[in-house]
Amino acid sequence: MTEQMTGRQEAGASERPPAAATGPSGSPGIPGPSPRDLAARSPHREARVTDQPQDALHQDALHQDAPHQDAPQQAQPSQGAPQAQAGPPAGPQAHLSPGKTRATGAQSLVYALERVGADVVFGIPGGAVLPAYDPLLDSKIIRHILVRHEQGAGHAATGYAQATGRVGVCMATSGPGATNLVTPIADAYMDSVPMVAITGQVPSSLIGTDGFQEADISGITLPVTKHNFLVTKAEDIARTIGEAFHVASTGRPGPVLVDISKDALQATTDFSWPVPFELPGYHPVTRPHARQVREAARLISEARRPVLYVGGGVIKARAAAQLRELAELTGIPVVTTLMARGAFPDRHPQHMGMPGMHGTVAAVGALQQADLLIALGTRFDDRVTGKLDTFAPGALVVHADIDPAEISKNRRADVPIVGDCREVIADLTAAVRADREQGRQPDLAAWQAQLNKLRDTYPLGYDEPGDGTLAPQHVIERIGQIAGPEALYVAGVGQHQMWAAQFIDYENPGTWINSGGLGTMGFAVPAAMGAKMGRPDATVWAIDGDGCFQMTNQELATCTIEGIPIKVAIINNGSLGMVRQWQTLFYNERYSNTDLHPGARPQVDPSVERKMAGTRIPDFVKLAEAYGCEGIRCEEAGDVDKTIERAMEINDRPVVVDFIVHRDAMVWPMVAAGTSNNDIKFARGLAPDWGGTSE
Repeated sequence: MTEQMTGRQEAGASERPPAAATGPSGSPGIPGPSPRDLAARSPHREARVTDQPQDALHQDALHQDAPHQDAPQQAQPSQGAPQAQAGPPAGPQAHLSPGKTRATGAQSLVYALERVGADVVFGIPGGAVLPAYDPLLDSKIIRHILVRHEQGAGHAATGYAQATGRVGVCMATSGPGATNLVTPIADAYMDSVPMVAITGQVPSSLIGTDGFQEADISGITLPVTKHNFLVTKAEDIARTIGEAFHVASTGRPGPVLVDISKDALQATTDFSWPVPFELPGYHPVTRPHARQVREAARLISEARRPVLYVGGGVIKARAAAQLRELAELTGIPVVTTLMARGAFPDRHPQHMGMPGMHGTVAAVGALQQADLLIALGTRFDDRVTGKLDTFAPGALVVHADIDPAEISKNRRADVPIVGDCREVIADLTAAVRADREQGRQPDLAAWQAQLNKLRDTYPLGYDEPGDGTLAPQHVIERIGQIAGPEALYVAGVGQHQMWAAQFIDYENPGTWINSGGLGTMGFAVPAAMGAKMGRPDATVWAIDGDGCFQMTNQELATCTIEGIPIKVAIINNGSLGMVRQWQTLFYNERYSNTDLHPGARPQVDPSVERKMAGTRIPDFVKLAEAYGCEGIRCEEAGDVDKTIERAMEINDRPVVVDFIVHRDAMVWPMVAAGTSNNDIKFARGLAPDWGGTSE
């Protein structure tokens, strides 16, 4: 397990990957009772279930100095959060003593949220969670955003968290309300996003009876939460909220579910703050082992073809400045994964681009030809490695990650380092600098020149359509150039996501937000809404596809009513673009159920087909106007800039721009799934000439 923890009755989920199930005695292979079972059997008695520690991959890697963790931006009650000076805000109260107040469980929930620093909650009320919504109305600190679907609440919480580095909060009722949060919770889990999802549950007396709108949301989300809690007693609510925020935001961030029974919300208790945590087994390792760092520095001093392979953990650790210092000290080329775009400036001469299935030839070539990979906060995902046994065949691996479960999971690490990336990189920089002072400094000029040649020979590019339609890459490129590097760009999933990752320059961390691990269609609009709530002064563009947009566009109503002026660019090619690209390449152009507009049928005259390009049902401009947004359509290349500039000028309401683009545009370069990175194509049927490897 990554960060071990001891749960009580309310604790259900484990760190990733889930450890083997244990029975009451802790013996492996015998499933223990679920939180729901425990609550059903004994709703008034706590039962402790202790997760068993995972064996160390290497003893040195798991060595830990005195526990240390940078405090998350929310207050941490266990670390001395101030006592309430005048008691909780409005609502029925009876002051018992300084810092202690008589309150309902629902009031305790709201008071605790205020004290851990929550300022925005995205959600929808319902019967089981309704008691919590009553005191929420009185809060002068927390703003509740009423979304139109619980999935929107979850993705908005993720967008908020990704844009700010703080914990995003969403709330739903029991049953279908809670199950509608499963997709965004799984999405946050895959991308290590700090989120707290609060759900109402049926009264504890009904748990396990299939009561109306009962769903075992703790059990359902067990595999996709960092931890989860089922709370059936009012006195546990405040402590659980404090623990949930602490767990979500420390170590490897992730989503935490807090499921609270309705009777716990309605009962009265004594609220006090700060609260002591009961997480005796939770001790995330943040300080790297000095011996491992020195060994990594030694390998760097001896390498002739090293690469800094940077993942999203560097952004989570707020380590962009430390990364740049290390890169410039060593001169090592840098590649940034899809989740790490912006961790290292795109325009920096050492940046080779994004690796992987749709990465640059230079980035893919750098990894394949390297003799040393310094992997920082990354998990050797299959979209980066391609066929795993052919990935970087000649490279030694230094793998630094705060989650020991990731190290050697896919590719064996020669030097494993467990720790927070910011601390790892800072220590590694100091060790490398010490080696430099001793004269141990490799000459990387030939290696850099080799990669620069690849970068110059095979730059990212695209063809302008010959029929006068818009090139989607051009549209996205111009959005990035006009909005600039300080804007936030939030993508859905598919071709438009890859083009946004490729053709927008990311100079700053936290300016690129997307669904990476789960690949969730419908992510962009609600996530952009959350990002705008977290960074209201920033320009926020949602780059979406016409397929993705139709899954969650109802949140435009939320944006209009709540005054959240996001800008949405629909890259409208009339189809499920990435699926269609695979059908073109691998299914003999048999387009089964990927066309989204009525003109895309063999019997339609080609002139009508051209006129009807793009999805026209619904009419996105009229739909935007119906939602109270500004709706604009752009179909001509000459109108792209002025359309984007017009959208940039509108800041009092959301803007939706329907860009009708060429339907057959494809994402290149491409490594076909399951093949080696050596087989990358920079265009259809065209492979790079790798040349010789410098020795």
